[in-house]
Amino acid sequence: MLEDRRLEVLRAIVEDFVLTNEPVGSKALAERHNLRVSPATVRNDMAALEEGGYITQPHTSAGRVPTDKGYRLFVDRLSSVKPLSPAERRAIQSFLEGAIDLDDVVRRSVRLLAQLTRQVAVVQYPSLSRSSVRHIEIVSLTPARLLLVMITDTGRVEQRICEVVATADDQIVADLRSVLGSALHGRRLVDVPATIADLPETVRLELRPYVTTVAAALLEALVERPEERLALAGTANLTRSALDFTDTLRPVLEALEEQVILLKLLGEASDPGMVTVRIGHENDVDALHTASVVATGYGRTGAALGGMGVLGPTRMDYPGTMAAVYAVARYVGDLLGAD
Repeated sequence: MLEDRRLEVLRAIVEDFVLTNEPVGSKALAERHNLRVSPATVRNDMAALEEGGYITQPHTSAGRVPTDKGYRLFVDRLSSVKPLSPAERRAIQSFLEGAIDLDDVVRRSVRLLAQLTRQVAVVQYPSLSRSSVRHIEIVSLTPARLLLVMITDTGRVEQRICEVVATADDQIVADLRSVLGSALHGRRLVDVPATIADLPETVRLELRPYVTTVAAALLEALVERPEERLALAGTANLTRSALDFTDTLRPVLEALEEQVILLKLLGEASDPGMVTVRIGHENDVDALHTASVVATGYGRTGAALGGMGVLGPTRMDYPGTMAAVYAVARYVGDLLGAD
């Protein structure tokens, strides 16, 4: 365990380096921070931190910069996520509440995260495996053509046009709506195929061809849409921190193009009440060893609908970034998790 004073010195080094992107010296620390000790004592504390691997000297006669280990200790010792100001919270709430549908919620969320953190933002659409059927609607377009609409509890909307072999009058349409609604309401989407497999056999003979046709269209909708979708924003923000990445940004940009990598990064943060931070070499992907990922889940307590987070250099404002990710996730969870 490091002494509290050395932790204060590490905190000051991290804050100054994040702000200035310049190695931090003992004299500057003593002048800028109320450490209540002499520069000589600060130098001794910095020597102990360097020996422990928490800071390093980039070149001779330079000050010190945090290592991945130093950033990790700094993040772990944060007493709590820094709260946003009331004005910031109101702005987030107002911006997100203007969304008109699920796609708009995701687009607004990812843009907002990128703007608040000045990093690359990633938002995962609500996972298919975690969504349930909220409503089934069937509308007659013509006597031989029906429109099937499925709405999930996360706002996802699926529509399919069904061509039926015989005329479907108002009573047939009403019965179809009732049968499918009763069978599927509240069912998880992953359970829908098994639920509707034997459904035609449970209805009266006249209705079976219609139920079979609509059930097939519903299965197509579930199969054709990919299980996981992502939205990305703020990639240009990386150019502000290009010097923080070893040699070139190219490996980071290539990693951002791989959906599997991004899903894995977000998948590690499945708890809506907890923000996870992966720093530098803690990321399994080699291309991201100079980057940090701050992520969390969003949705109902204990049941995340999806994940969201940001990616940027290890020289990051961790308290502010964690606060922004947590706040946006909470508001998105309230919007999509409401009954």
